[in-house]
Amino acid sequence: MNTPAEGFIPQGSRGVWLLAWPSIITNLLYATGSIIAIKIVGQFGSDEIAAAVTGQRISFILQAVLSGVLAGTTALVARNWGAKNYDNASQFIVTTVQLVLVLSVVTSIFVHRYAYDISFFFALRGDALTYSSEYLRVLSPYFIFYGLGIALITALRAVGDVKTPLIIALIMNISGIFFMIVLANGYLGFKNYGYLGAAVGNGISYLVGGVCIIVAWVSGLLSVRPKNYLGINFSQIKEILFVGYPAALEQVVFQFGITAFLILVSYYGTDAYAAYGIGVQILSFSFVIGFGFSIAGATLVGQHLGALDVNQARRSGWGAMRLSIISMSLFGLLISLFAEPLAYFMINDESVVRLTVLFIWLLGSMQPFMAIEFSLGGALRGAGDTKTPLMITLTCLVLIRVSLAGLFFYFSLPVEYIFASLLADYIVKGFLYTYSFRSGKWVHAIKST
Repeated sequence: MNTPAEGFIPQGSRGVWLLAWPSIITNLLYATGSIIAIKIVGQFGSDEIAAAVTGQRISFILQAVLSGVLAGTTALVARNWGAKNYDNASQFIVTTVQLVLVLSVVTSIFVHRYAYDISFFFALRGDALTYSSEYLRVLSPYFIFYGLGIALITALRAVGDVKTPLIIALIMNISGIFFMIVLANGYLGFKNYGYLGAAVGNGISYLVGGVCIIVAWVSGLLSVRPKNYLGINFSQIKEILFVGYPAALEQVVFQFGITAFLILVSYYGTDAYAAYGIGVQILSFSFVIGFGFSIAGATLVGQHLGALDVNQARRSGWGAMRLSIISMSLFGLLISLFAEPLAYFMINDESVVRLTVLFIWLLGSMQPFMAIEFSLGGALRGAGDTKTPLMITLTCLVLIRVSLAGLFFYFSLPVEYIFASLLADYIVKGFLYTYSFRSGKWVHAIKST
């Protein structure tokens, strides 16, 4: 599909942009699919929205934990590719797919078996609890293909192939939106699944995307080809986990903190819970821009370090940060200006809309600091320094965001104060990431490839 020239590493801000824009569009497509899922279930009510929000939260948790493990893949594949050790890079990808397959199967079985308990853990009750449980049971079998797709897409980005993931995302988005709309409303002679149509449609998109990229990889159509994909390389598994475990632990901490925060919000009622979910989905159009620069920064920093070009690695990190701040700030401002009509587009409920608008204004003002976290966090992980982001996340999320939110909840302050606790979290994160990247310690995170 797309084969970058072996040995070629993009340079400077232009190089960052060349790798970032396909990833940005790719993730905008994913965000569009998620927001359409919320819109589709919005016609049924806030309890159904709570179900979709919970389903997407579990998908995000799986993606986040896998992305943490895959931070090891990104660093090791990018370094080997930059050092022109192409066979070794390809074998790391095979090992990654094997590892992720096991993790995805275990997750799928666990979520299906404990769907009710997971929904109850989110402090959902009544119809919201019932609907969320059913939503998770329907969606969980597709997590296997979701995980495999993430694994191969991450590996391709590490070697600089960002266009194949874009093609896969386009295919997934078209199929997902089509089946969500059709199955939720019983169009074209299909059974009317109601709000569960969004779960089935999402699942089908995971299935289609996973199958497409696996077939393309096994058939040798991608820039990297599988080598001995039936053999198990335990030494590579150990390397991937050694580099990736702090990032995986970071994501566990992050998702734990987000979940705790979401549980606190849920105690203020379904309207507040739905507003948080809708607000995150609307702002996700800005978040994915930062994620695109995170991918570009990680890839370029890793490849330049593999090529022993520390100065270019450093310039790539700062370049990713500058472009991310400009892009996310502009996008965040635009979303904030149109927050109310966007919220009403998602749901026609005055109470939910009011809280959604407030949430968007608060988090929209934090886009420059979130841009720093995305870009420099990606650069550090691409260098193999996965411990620094872990410590920053642990400090800011647990000790600042959740602690402040818990304090506000304890004193029975309105949910608006809970939302406002996000501000302190992102401001401190921005300064810590800037200081950490400026220190240059990340250069020596991995001693050799």
